[in-house]
Amino acid sequence: MPFANFTILDYLSNIVDIFLVWFVIYKLIMVIRGTKAVQLLKGIFVIIIVRSLSGFLGFHTLSWMMEQALTWGSIAVIIIFQPELRRALEQLGRGRLFSRSGTQEEEEQKHIIEAITKSVNYMAKRRIGALISIERETGMSDYIETGIPLNSTISSELLINIFIPNTPLHDGAVIIQKKEIAAAACYLPLSESPFISKELGTRHRAALGISEVTDSLTIIVSEETGSVSITKNGDLHRDLDTDVFREMLEKELSASMRAKQASSSILRRGKKQNG
Repeated sequence: MPFANFTILDYLSNIVDIFLVWFVIYKLIMVIRGTKAVQLLKGIFVIIIVRSLSGFLGFHTLSWMMEQALTWGSIAVIIIFQPELRRALEQLGRGRLFSRSGTQEEEEQKHIIEAITKSVNYMAKRRIGALISIERETGMSDYIETGIPLNSTISSELLINIFIPNTPLHDGAVIIQKKEIAAAACYLPLSESPFISKELGTRHRAALGISEVTDSLTIIVSEETGSVSITKNGDLHRDLDTDVFREMLEKELSASMRAKQASSSILRRGKKQNG
């Protein structure tokens, strides 16, 4: 249809159509952000690029293989990622359209920082070993499934009780997800780096391991020395005192909250412009 024949209703219809497609894509990205599907999307992009280059360069066999991978890949995705797809649909079913206010987010963050700091100080003084991993952008659902689900409000008392020796949940990691203690007694991947000091135990290796494959912030309390450490992005920050620990925790969690608020503000601006 020529543009000259467009009516105002046609223009409005196209604008709403574009907005709805954009909104659906945005929500899908938000849903799969906490699953392995993010890595899958990267793999699909690689296949598409290889398919295009192989066709351009005349690599017919490689081009055919990539074509088959794209053709039958949709069926494989449904089979392999069935648990993630189910969780995504459940999240859509009970999701909220509007985010909470910034003030409420800040209050919740202060509560989390206070609870973690208080519990870590308590356990460090008594040399109670602990491993606490805080999910950020990269999803940790696969690791949460290895533990005992709790879905509990974060409190210093609960964190301390979880790591009391010889209790059912003390062995393993606590994973905090979306301002809740998602699970305890979780298994984290051990780092295979040859540069790790031999004096570090399994907790430190697990904390480094999870920081190498996700952007999580992981806290370790050593039961041998009572020292407190934090891992992030494959780096280990050891022997932190209370002030440095709190400052680092506030800095990292504040950065995560600002990133989420920025994405939410972009969504709200998009709604206003298209509304």
